Amino acid sequence: MESHGREEVRGPVLHIVVVGFHHKKGCQVEFSYPPLIPDEGHDSNSLPEEWKYLPFLALPDGAHNYLEDTVYFHLPPLSEDMKCVYGVSCYRQIEAKALKVRQADVTRETVQKSVCVLSRVPLYGLLQAKLQLITHAYFEEKDFSQISILKELFEHMNGSLRGSTLEGSQVYLGLSPRDLILHFRHKVLILFKLILLEKKVLFYVSPVNRLVGALMTVLSLFPGMIEHGLVDSSHYRPKSSVSEDLALVESFSGAEEFVSVSVTDIDNANLELVGEETLQGAAEAPPSGTATEEDNHFLKPPSRTSPESSESDWETLDPSVLEDGVVKEPAEGKEAALEHPDTFDPEPGIPITVQPQSVGGQAGVTQGLVSGLEEDQYGLPLAVFTKGYLCLPYMALQQHHLLSDVTVRGFVAGATNILFRQQRHLSDAIVEVEEARIQIQDPELRKLLSLTTADLRFADYLVKHVTENREDVFLDGTGWEGGDEWIRAQFALYLHSLLSSALQQDNERLLADYGVPFTAAWKISHNYRVWYSNKHPAMAEIAPGHPFQGQYGVADVKLRLSHSVQNSERGKKIGNAVITTSRSVVQTGKAVGQSVGGALTSAKSAMSSWFSTLAQPAAVAGPPCPEPAAEVKP
Repeated sequence: MESHGREEVRGPVLHIVVVGFHHKKGCQVEFSYPPLIPDEGHDSNSLPEEWKYLPFLALPDGAHNYLEDTVYFHLPPLSEDMKCVYGVSCYRQIEAKALKVRQADVTRETVQKSVCVLSRVPLYGLLQAKLQLITHAYFEEKDFSQISILKELFEHMNGSLRGSTLEGSQVYLGLSPRDLILHFRHKVLILFKLILLEKKVLFYVSPVNRLVGALMTVLSLFPGMIEHGLVDSSHYRPKSSVSEDLALVESFSGAEEFVSVSVTDIDNANLELVGEETLQGAAEAPPSGTATEEDNHFLKPPSRTSPESSESDWETLDPSVLEDGVVKEPAEGKEAALEHPDTFDPEPGIPITVQPQSVGGQAGVTQGLVSGLEEDQYGLPLAVFTKGYLCLPYMALQQHHLLSDVTVRGFVAGATNILFRQQRHLSDAIVEVEEARIQIQDPELRKLLSLTTADLRFADYLVKHVTENREDVFLDGTGWEGGDEWIRAQFALYLHSLLSSALQQDNERLLADYGVPFTAAWKISHNYRVWYSNKHPAMAEIAPGHPFQGQYGVADVKLRLSHSVQNSERGKKIGNAVITTSRSVVQTGKAVGQSVGGALTSAKSAMSSWFSTLAQPAAVAGPPCPEPAAEVKP
């Protein structure tokens, strides 16, 4: 990371930490190298106030139910010049009687400890692979006072990871979109859209390694998100340090007005025009600062630092950017216009017909003046996890207050404690990973996330390529078509096409394939407004329109019916009943004895109300009957 040269000199790994469970004190830090607080020793239990939840994140809830587990977690920065701190923890437990040196505070039958790496770089899988080996060796010593191996781990990791580039297989090690689609199938696209809308999304499953794996794999579908999009994803304050000052509450309430609009507000507005009207409203507002017309990035310097301002200084936008949805080139800046061709041209030059290049294949990343993130030439990653939208792969019970904190506008978080799942009102969507189920209480949000026919084609295309059983050596998750990288490329194409469609004039028809309510809500999200406020010349190369747009056909009707059946409880019962019936019918189509009668009875019972609605048109098509209406119930 070139922009953080001073940090790289210090090494990508900040600390190696051992967290243990004390029978009286609970979870606590037992060792840290270098010390978490410089003035104290390696064996100090003291923690920086910002990292007070570290012991509970490293040693998760219910850890005693598993012999070993792995946790990914995020910690807030300790200073303004730091970014998100990425944590990886390997937990193990061992019987106390197996220890060679049993310390006085070991009073239980088992000893539970975690070895953690706190890093500046989001190399979760790579850190986990190295850490698991060292954790195993540390426990094999059966003497936890032998800490030399941990100091060697710190030096080794900093030596081997220094200068590593955040791209390619290193970042995605252990994250398999292929397994995600096999489990969630088309619902992966619903999760993708949920995060684009910046909703409060809670993942729930146990053990933790399944939880963090599923959550981070979903994020890996967003181009550049893991590499460069999480640096501001953990900016929260511990509970004891959250100010109750009314001025703070008012300040963040203003931020919520800027970045978040409720689903009800969207529903009451004109969905087709709400995005444009919001942007035009911003354009009509008088500028509060001095802006130069030659500024190609449409930024204006702040006139003063105001506590009432809901936007940071670097995010104060020139209102002329958003006027009429078209960028106006300054009359005196023709040279700038030549350097940055109009990305709103409805006839792009070079359409992408196969897949967009990966981030690693681009010319590189640059610091985004508006988003503050390192972006590629398309303006990605989107600024989703900024301005109080958190990414917490694992949340400890002690962090529960963050779900209702006024300074947190949203989150993508993971939890294993059932208390998180029971308080459904604190989340917009709860993702139950075990059952591959997404629970959304708000009916308006369900409408926003309803997949269009083009979306269903896209999801079905992915599912078919992943589940297709072909004898191909490349289908082991590392190859191209049907593999992990191929899936990420499909989602990159989907997002690129969505962004390109949003830039076009008279784009209602193009955006309809993504869902009119969805695109209207997305256009007033924080990440879209930040992306739209800056020019991205490379977008001219992207063909607008949904990758799977086209005329409807019989196959689409079947796909919609299949989608409906698979995603309702009644539909699942119908499917099971039909399967049971089909197994009892011979190839000639004739029923075989009693077994078929029982199967048909089961099918009729499962389909009762649904089947009766289909029976009425069937009765009309049949031969005349004296009293047809009396036999068919509505």
